[in-house]
Amino acid sequence: MHAARYIPDCYAGAGKFFLIAALCLLPSAAVRAAEPDPRQNLSAHSPSWLYAIGKLHVPGNRFENGRKVHHREDCSATLVTSPNRGRANTLVTAWHCLEFYRDLSKPISFTALGTTGETISREVYRLADGGGMHGDWAILRLYQPIALEQITAMRIHPQGADPERPITMAGYSRDGGKGQNGEQLSYDANCHITLQARESTSSDCMAYKGASGGAVVQISETGEALYAGVISRGDSQGVSIYVPVARFRSALNQHLDQ
Repeated sequence: MHAARYIPDCYAGAGKFFLIAALCLLPSAAVRAAEPDPRQNLSAHSPSWLYAIGKLHVPGNRFENGRKVHHREDCSATLVTSPNRGRANTLVTAWHCLEFYRDLSKPISFTALGTTGETISREVYRLADGGGMHGDWAILRLYQPIALEQITAMRIHPQGADPERPITMAGYSRDGGKGQNGEQLSYDANCHITLQARESTSSDCMAYKGASGGAVVQISETGEALYAGVISRGDSQGVSIYVPVARFRSALNQHLDQ
């Protein structure tokens, strides 16, 4: 049994994360972190819904040592859609992936593998976001939709992930192991929710920097993969935090497939 606990202020802010991780880590997460890397890489034997997760490249400017420097944020994003659609034009990613995006003359790009192995790229623009790490989610629109024959977009979980059942966390982690410095999609297919708070949910899933914006998925009792949240942050040691879809469902309902 992997019952989740509700701790109201456990993940109150991103800056407190590493202290919080030490204070709030459940024993199950600590034990799992000591095991070999549980992630798998995308392969011909992987579920087709994993192809909905792609790379997001965000050009930006930020200040370092008092100077403005060009910076590209490499994250993950997930193609989502409504039922009974033939194409998809909506992505979900993390707000912090877009934090330094200010030059609108330089497009954000999304790249994913098609189900037949081809590379599919689209330029995208921002529709809505949570406004900060307290709402680390963002919704993007593709300028050109993608046919579902090319990529199987994901349906949104109608309620939210059941803490009693496993979840999958997937993204383009930039570690030198299974993530291959962001070149390979990696996913932890049998991890669990460990803590639930108002604005975020903690898990014992393994993910690294670069997976931010990727997908948290739960398989329904009928075998359907349902999008349950967006990866926000973690410690790269078996504690990964995501924003549940309930936090931005109203914004998704407003923009999805419009």
